[in-house]
Amino acid sequence: MNVAEIKTKKAQKKAVAAFISERWAVVGEKHKKSLTGVGNGLISYLDEVVSNPDGHNLYELLAVKRFFELLDKYSFKVGRVRRFFKFYHALRFSGLQGRQHYRLTPIQCFQFANIYGFALPDGRRLCRTAYIFVPRKFSKTTSAAAMAVYDMLFGDDNAQAYVGANSYDQAKVCFDEVRNIMFDLDGDGKNFQVNREKITFKGRHRHSFIQCLTANAKTKDGLFASLVIMDEYAQARNTAGKNGADLRNVLTTSMGPRVNPLLVIITTASEVVDGPFAHELEGVKKVLEGEQENDTIFASLFMPDAWDDESDPKTWAKVQPHLGVTVRPDYYEQEYRTAQLSDENMVAFRTKLLNVFALSAKERWFTYEKAQTLLGKFDIDHLKGMPLCAVAYDLSVHDDFSAVSYTCYSSGTKSFYCHTDYYFPEGALVGHPNEQLYRRWHKDGHLKLCQGSCIDVRMIADDILARSKRVRIVRVGYDAYKAQDLTSILLTIGGKGIVQPYGQTNGNFNLPVESFEMLAYADPPKIVLNENPINVFCLCNCVLSEDNLENKKPVKISQNQKIDGTITMLMTLGQLYRYER
Repeated sequence: MNVAEIKTKKAQKKAVAAFISERWAVVGEKHKKSLTGVGNGLISYLDEVVSNPDGHNLYELLAVKRFFELLDKYSFKVGRVRRFFKFYHALRFSGLQGRQHYRLTPIQCFQFANIYGFALPDGRRLCRTAYIFVPRKFSKTTSAAAMAVYDMLFGDDNAQAYVGANSYDQAKVCFDEVRNIMFDLDGDGKNFQVNREKITFKGRHRHSFIQCLTANAKTKDGLFASLVIMDEYAQARNTAGKNGADLRNVLTTSMGPRVNPLLVIITTASEVVDGPFAHELEGVKKVLEGEQENDTIFASLFMPDAWDDESDPKTWAKVQPHLGVTVRPDYYEQEYRTAQLSDENMVAFRTKLLNVFALSAKERWFTYEKAQTLLGKFDIDHLKGMPLCAVAYDLSVHDDFSAVSYTCYSSGTKSFYCHTDYYFPEGALVGHPNEQLYRRWHKDGHLKLCQGSCIDVRMIADDILARSKRVRIVRVGYDAYKAQDLTSILLTIGGKGIVQPYGQTNGNFNLPVESFEMLAYADPPKIVLNENPINVFCLCNCVLSEDNLENKKPVKISQNQKIDGTITMLMTLGQLYRYER
């Protein structure tokens, strides 16, 4: 996030803080019966956030603002909330002193009040999807287990609660807690039976169960989910031939006929910066910010504000509301000291305890934060003086996007301006590992879809030809692989002497790589990329490969973490540096 964006976010947070402070007195009086009926925990949390906005992140404040608005808009069922609270307090959970009772903390009261309290006019529960994005040591397991058991015992007569996880070990954590709870409630096991991955309850008028499923489960047929809990969903990956969201999608699509279906995503950040949750989280933020309307979503997001110092105890308290409750007061201080010993330790601290997505600096060429600073507003078609422009393209056939970069140098600002267009065949979207991500990019105007199942080289050629009328194209470089058709078209329409192959060796990329780094880390940066999130996506997916002569070239971290836009940007820089005027 650049300086201007941080300034905007700070102003936004200040405005939200002022709004909830002003509204709290009105809301507290108007809905006094409901709020006091739920109990002191909810009021305590609201008081704390309103009176101390600096101790909470922007999205916490936005969640409170949203809660106030929903109170005026929907019925709030105090009895439903109190029933869940009473149930939770009756349970015993695993602890340092064995099985023990826990009291709901103020933040948990707020979370469950939002999930269970609001109702539609016909009495159905408003909340359909809940996002609980919290650091480690937040009591995620107890929350997930309590909700699962509650659904099995008090949900539909034929309730089917599923805990979805990426691995069997993850699934077992929650399953074991559920099993222990059931043995506490029914020590003789008269009303339930347990097998390796399923607990079935048989009461007088009920036949319900809880089942743990993993992403690699052999069968997911015959599901009719009433509750789905996605545990540690942030670790789900998109890999070749496999969408990390497959399990979530299978489970949620089975919920259609349910009266009160509920999806709960309860997770901590991870190093999977390109997984389904990392991208979904951006959409959730838009809902909280009011850019997208969806009252059926509840989101409780704990993370630092963009300007927070990761070494500051105030930041740790902001991120971890259970500091001093489930986490020792000195725990973060000790872990931060350990984090400073190695890059790997620091990544673990940031992801698991600060709850931010992070990769090792040794792995990734550019951090997300740094890549974001390179984005800027400019119009490549209206740069002053019709400057020299180099073009480069890297084409796919049908399985992924193609990239075309246009880079100009402005003698006025002494900066490079790079605009990249991205293309993808619409017919290849269905079932693609990045389908959801690509559809969102297209909807937002960042990705152009070609008709059919193959990339439309004529469409790309037309775009290059149209842009040549507004910038002075002096070189067009290309990766010879899969580029024959487009290259032939460009040569036919007048590209002879301009259109040339660009060798994909480390030696050919070393100069533009070093130049790009120098330009990017200038203060202010001397290279500006168009405001397209795919540019950041590509940069963050790069690691540098070195040959025996120490020549550097970016390569991708994994199969679906594409870098095509970065490759074409570097090719344009290489062409401009070599161009003889």
